[in-house]
Amino acid sequence: MATSARVVSLALGLVATAATTANFDDMPVGAPPPGWTCTKTGAGDPKWTIERDATAPSPPNVLKQSGQATYPICLKDDTGIGDGFVEVKFKPISGREDQAGGVVWRAKDTNNYYVARANALEDNVTIYHTVNGRRTEKKRAAMKIASNAWHTIRVEFQAEHFAVIVDGKAALQWDDSTFKDAGKVGVWTKADSVTLFDDFSFGAK
Repeated sequence: MATSARVVSLALGLVATAATTANFDDMPVGAPPPGWTCTKTGAGDPKWTIERDATAPSPPNVLKQSGQATYPICLKDDTGIGDGFVEVKFKPISGREDQAGGVVWRAKDTNNYYVARANALEDNVTIYHTVNGRRTEKKRAAMKIASNAWHTIRVEFQAEHFAVIVDGKAALQWDDSTFKDAGKVGVWTKADSVTLFDDFSFGAK
């Protein structure tokens, strides 16, 4: 676990102090990350494990999702952020139905949250809310997302306004008031996506 002193917003003018980064390097390989709730929204059998990967942005370890479920989701237990940001590096490896990686914010639980994701099969970025386990698309934008390559997805959120940045480029913005309270942040995939995650960062305004 590493902490940066200051993160300056790209989109909303937010400044988060004491931003935190989890790089998974001090966690046991082959098991889910301690201090996280790694499960699913919907049906299926997700598999969240810490693995070694030579391509990791901060080697040696990554968080890997290699099972199949409606929406595999992994939330960091000790988080509760109202306004701030969440960011992760992700690498979509394979998947016939989906090759997705995304971040979750203001999660009440594993069935109620916001999520923004990028998909290498569809070459787009999309923002959703999930209410009582039902995901609803709100906005999408076309953007090239290469398979077997590392990308960065970041969401900055303040009050009802959200900005999604992918690989340093503004992807989309959206306004919504479904979830107003502080909640957990985490990562997310879909269906049969095999996806690696590293350098999970978050901070509150």
